Amino acid sequence: MTNVLIAADSFKGSATSLEVGEYLEKGIKKADPNIEVHKYGVADGGEGTVSSVVNTLNGKFIKSTVTGPLGEEVNATWGLLDNKTAVIEVAESSGITLINNRLDPLKTTTYGVGELIKLALDVGVKKIYVGLGGSATNDGGAGMAQALGARFLDKSNDELPFGGGNLDKLVKVDLSKLDSRLNNVEIIALSDVKNPLTGRNGASAIFGPQKGATQDQVTQLDKNLENLAEKTYKAIGKDFSTRYGAGAAGGVGFGLMAFCDSKIESGIDSIMNLIHLDQEMKQADLVITGEGQIDGQSLMGKVPIGVAKLAKKFNLPVIVVAGSIGEDIEKVYESGVDLVLSSTNKPMSLSEAMKETPKLLEKAGYMAYKAFIL
Repeated sequence: MTNVLIAADSFKGSATSLEVGEYLEKGIKKADPNIEVHKYGVADGGEGTVSSVVNTLNGKFIKSTVTGPLGEEVNATWGLLDNKTAVIEVAESSGITLINNRLDPLKTTTYGVGELIKLALDVGVKKIYVGLGGSATNDGGAGMAQALGARFLDKSNDELPFGGGNLDKLVKVDLSKLDSRLNNVEIIALSDVKNPLTGRNGASAIFGPQKGATQDQVTQLDKNLENLAEKTYKAIGKDFSTRYGAGAAGGVGFGLMAFCDSKIESGIDSIMNLIHLDQEMKQADLVITGEGQIDGQSLMGKVPIGVAKLAKKFNLPVIVVAGSIGEDIEKVYESGVDLVLSSTNKPMSLSEAMKETPKLLEKAGYMAYKAFIL
């Protein structure tokens, strides 16, 4: 009996990763009802990471009220796996979707991320995964560190208000009251972003504009993060500002490394390892993966390429289903993908495609399996 493994990312705004798997499975079963299909939720550390991992591993979802990106209370969902491992997303407490019409990277804070980490510490976990995608912030993780006990002081020895816009006033970083439980937990930051904290490829320059920053504000925020890095170096004697991923999530990558002794790993690789996807591939004959859009940029740590590279270790054929196919698709084929199918089979608007996602993916699943057996 043919065994098909489905491990796709979410289609943002229209289907979670597990829903994508369900829709594709319906199409495969139409092609051959006897096919054995195994579905796994995967993500790259961005939005949907908690949902994918917790559902796949039958963990527990927890809803908590924490500080949002502009200081208001928000409801954030995080996950527990066997009470030993927590999964957190920056986007749940400090995400851009929480304040779409009120973007202000000078004021937004990651304080809620720190509160989620504290909640995980309260449970007694030994490992915390933090997905770094989708943030509305540019504070270098300072807000997160404040929630964990760090103090960021101005020349009057007063604590700075929230936001990356205030870091120019930073004179001293005081870590004397940083939560000591951080010494007994492993924190892994999940990201496909390689950018440093500052400079022309840094958090402010590359990601600031999409968070609402003007060019003048980008310059200001970059200088402020330079000041944060300098004062942090004086406090800990280490410089993490140029490390891989320091600029992820507006500098949360930097903050996690500097204040929580975290390491940054590829989101898709870590999640595939966490859910033991390699073991499942040993039984598979075909792997189907996908995401909303695939193009040359997908090589930068996105789900389909990560899944394809793993599948090739087992010499498995890989089909990618995408909502749209962009530029440089030949690079995708060079990375272990055997076939790319678009789920949209006729001209249609984005809103129409999103509305029709279940039907479109079902049809794509049917076509993918038919292509496999040719």
